[in-house]
Amino acid sequence: MRDFNRINKITAIIVFLVALGVLAVMLTSCSEADKVNANITQQAGYFECERNITVYNARTDTIIFECEGYMDISNNGSSELVVTCKVAPDSYKKNYIYLNENTIYVVEDITGTHTDPYHYKWYWHTEILSDIEVKP
Repeated sequence: MRDFNRINKITAIIVFLVALGVLAVMLTSCSEADKVNANITQQAGYFECERNITVYNARTDTIIFECEGYMDISNNGSSELVVTCKVAPDSYKKNYIYLNENTIYVVEDITGTHTDPYHYKWYWHTEILSDIEVKP
């Protein structure tokens, strides 16, 4: 009977240690891509990534709008893409792009293509509105 209790205790300790090891591996097993993605997302939130956003009309295959600059993006509950641009030290512009079932957007990281960290450009692809470039 003593040997049986002893074996149960040893087995319980081994199972506990194995479970602890599996838990430790699961908590620390982020891939390199996961880490890089989290870092780039954080950098974009601090306006350290220059981006180009292109909005397409998916029904007609035409580009409706483009913008580029150091910006952070998010979506809100009103089907809008919220674009916040850094335009000067401690100065920002917040813009909204309405999205519907016919529009899609693509965000491209173009970091390193400009030396002015406070520029942003808006391009409207219509015949009515002109392009706008904002410089401090």
